[in-house]
Amino acid sequence: MEFLRLALDEARKCTPSPAAFCVGCVLTAAYPPGSSHPVIFARGYSRELPGNTHAEANALSKARQLSQNELARLFPDASRPIDIDVVLANADIYTTMEPCSVRTSGLPPCADAIIAARIRRCFIGVGEPDDFVQCEGAQKLKDAGVEVIWLSGLEKECLEVARMGRGQ
Repeated sequence: MEFLRLALDEARKCTPSPAAFCVGCVLTAAYPPGSSHPVIFARGYSRELPGNTHAEANALSKARQLSQNELARLFPDASRPIDIDVVLANADIYTTMEPCSVRTSGLPPCADAIIAARIRRCFIGVGEPDDFVQCEGAQKLKDAGVEVIWLSGLEKECLEVARMGRGQ
């Protein structure tokens, strides 16, 4: 739950929008494989980066921009050079809301980005309600072999933060 709470902190940074959710995301990895403690190596939130961006896509983009020096600081026991694609394949993603499977903007869905990054597990705080589109992100991830774990206990808070500024 610690990482989902940190993802909620990211979601609270969002500028509210009447046409989009406020979502937060944290990427973690215990790397190299066999390491006992996961490290946060990227965070993201909706609309953080230019272009109507989503939390998961932003965290993945920021992860791919990490330098070798930054990766070495994060994963001191890993052999050099550190391949971010290998780190991602050993990563978990924590997101306050089910990753999108459809984008009304025409941008690629977050579920596709998670699958392309070969992330192994996705921890989700709450399913995406049908406010804008019918989301099938969790099923899309499962179909692609990503383990999907629904975390219980923070659903109400995840949904309240997601709908910030929309005057439910």
